[in-house]
Amino acid sequence: MSTVKHVLGISGGKDSAALAIYMKDKYPALDVTYYFTDTGKELDETYQLIERLNGYLGKKIVELKAEDAEKADQDPFDYFYKMFRGYLPSQQARWCTERLKIQPFEKFIGTDPTISYVGIRGDEDREGYLSRKAHVQAIFPFRRNIWSEDVIRLVLNNDRIGHLIDLYSRETSSSKLDVVAQVLRRPIEVVLNDRMGNAARQTEKLNRLLELGVATFNHVVFQFLKDTNLPLAQEVDFALLDNEDVLIKEDIFRLLESTVGIPAYYERKEFEVNGKKGTYARSRSGCYFCFFQQRIEWVWLYEQHPDLFAKAMKYENEDEGFTWAQGESLKDLIHPRRIAQIKADALVKNVTKSSNKLLSILQEDDERACLTCFL
Repeated sequence: MSTVKHVLGISGGKDSAALAIYMKDKYPALDVTYYFTDTGKELDETYQLIERLNGYLGKKIVELKAEDAEKADQDPFDYFYKMFRGYLPSQQARWCTERLKIQPFEKFIGTDPTISYVGIRGDEDREGYLSRKAHVQAIFPFRRNIWSEDVIRLVLNNDRIGHLIDLYSRETSSSKLDVVAQVLRRPIEVVLNDRMGNAARQTEKLNRLLELGVATFNHVVFQFLKDTNLPLAQEVDFALLDNEDVLIKEDIFRLLESTVGIPAYYERKEFEVNGKKGTYARSRSGCYFCFFQQRIEWVWLYEQHPDLFAKAMKYENEDEGFTWAQGESLKDLIHPRRIAQIKADALVKNVTKSSNKLLSILQEDDERACLTCFL
C-alpha cells in the first residue's frame, strides 16, 4: 500500500473548491485528504462553502489552525497580531502567510511524502504556492502541463537529453520518436542573467513536447521521476498521467454552478457614480481584510459588510504607519469623495479590461497575490 499522502487545500475560493469537486468526481479511487486552513478572519460565505463541500465530497474537510494559537485557545490572527505588537502584515512582511498558512500545512503533512493538488487554471501563467519541503510535490490538474516548474527544469535539463530520448522510445512509436528526438536534441540555450529569457526557451520546448502528446509526456516524466527522491517516485502508477483536461475560468464557474454553487462574494453588485453604473465584487477568498485587496474591494467590503470593515479599521494604527492599504488609512479611504474617485477609477478599469481579454484575466483574477491561499 502506498505511503504517499494526497492532499488538496481549500481556501474558500472558486478554483480550489472546483478542484476538490473535480478530483472527487473524476478520480474517486484517489484517497485525497481535503483541508482548510482557518485564519479566524474568513468571510461567513467561506465557512458556508466549506459546509456545502463537506456534503458534496462525502468526507469531512480537515480544519487546520496555527498550533500556538490553538493551544492558547485564541483566534489565530489575533494571537499573532498581539505577538507582533500590532505590526500589520503587508506585502513586504507577510507574517500571516508564514504563521497562519505555511506552518499549519507543514505540521499537518509532517515528513510523509506528499502530493499536493493545486487549482491553477489552464488560462493562468503562474505556479501558485510551492512548498519548500523536498518531500512535497505539487500537481496542477487543470493545466495542460500538470507538473511544477522544478520538475520541468529537472526533466528538460540539457544533460538529460539522451535519457529522455530513451524513455520516449518506450512510450511512443518509432515514426513519432524521430520527431520527438529532433525536439529533444535541441538544447535549451542558457544565458547568464537572463532568467526570463531562459524560462521562455524552456517553455517553448515544453510546449512543443506537449503538442506531440500530453499523455505520452506525462508517462515519460513519471518514469523519469523514478530516479529522484520526489514523492511520485514511490508510486507504481499515477491516475493523472492520461489527463488531458484544460479547465479555464468559465469551466470553473460552470462546475460550481452545477454542484455546490458559486461563493456569494463573487456575485457582482451594482454601484453608481457620477450618473454611471458599474459592478464590483470580491476577487479572492481569504481574510476579509487582506492587504492585497484592490481599493474597489475595500469599498465593496465597506458597503456590503460594514461590520467587518469596522473591525478591520480597529487594527490600524496610523501613528505607527500600520494601515491595510499601503499609503492610505481605511478612515481616509471611505471619505465620500474618495469612494467616488475609487468607483470612477474602477469603471475606467472595467472598460479597459472588457476590451482586452488578457488584461481581464490578469487583473480581475487577483487571488494569485497570496501564494498560500491555495486558491
